[in-house]
Amino acid sequence: MIRLENILTPGRSHVNVPGDSKIAVLRQIAKLIASELPALDEQVVFDSLYAREKLGSTGFGNGIAIPHCRLKGCTTPVSAVLHLEKPIDFDAIDGAPVDLLFVLLVPEAATDAHLELLRQIASMLDQADVRSRLRGAKTSQDLYDVVLVAQNGH
Repeated sequence: MIRLENILTPGRSHVNVPGDSKIAVLRQIAKLIASELPALDEQVVFDSLYAREKLGSTGFGNGIAIPHCRLKGCTTPVSAVLHLEKPIDFDAIDGAPVDLLFVLLVPEAATDAHLELLRQIASMLDQADVRSRLRGAKTSQDLYDVVLVAQNGH
C-alpha cells in the first residue's frame, strides 16, 4: 500500500504560502512541485489541477481543500501540503474559506491505490486535532512532521 510519507517530502511542505485566490494558489502549487520535480511541467500541473477544479471544487470543508488530478507524465503519486498565510475562498462545500491544502497528483492510469491515498488524506484531515496541529506548524519541517505523526496514528 502506498503511504503518504512515501510521496510527500519536507520540500513539498510549506507554511505561510501567499495567494489571494484559488487560481493564484494553484499556480503556487504547480511552481512548488515543478521546482522540486523538474520532470513535471509547471504549466501542465497547473492546467490539470485547474481543469479538475472546474469539474467541482476540491474544497472539503473545515478550511481544507484537497486539490488532486491525474497528470500526464507523472509516473508515481506526488503530494504536497500547504498552509496559506491567510484563508481564501475555494468554493468549499461548507462555504468556509480554505487555509490548508493537501495536494495529490497521480499518474494518468490511476488505480484503486490512488483512491486509497485520497481516502487516507481525507480521513487524516477529518480529525480536528490534526487540523489544529497542521495550522500550528511554524516551519515547513514542522508541517511535514505533523503529517508523518498523523499518518502513523499518533
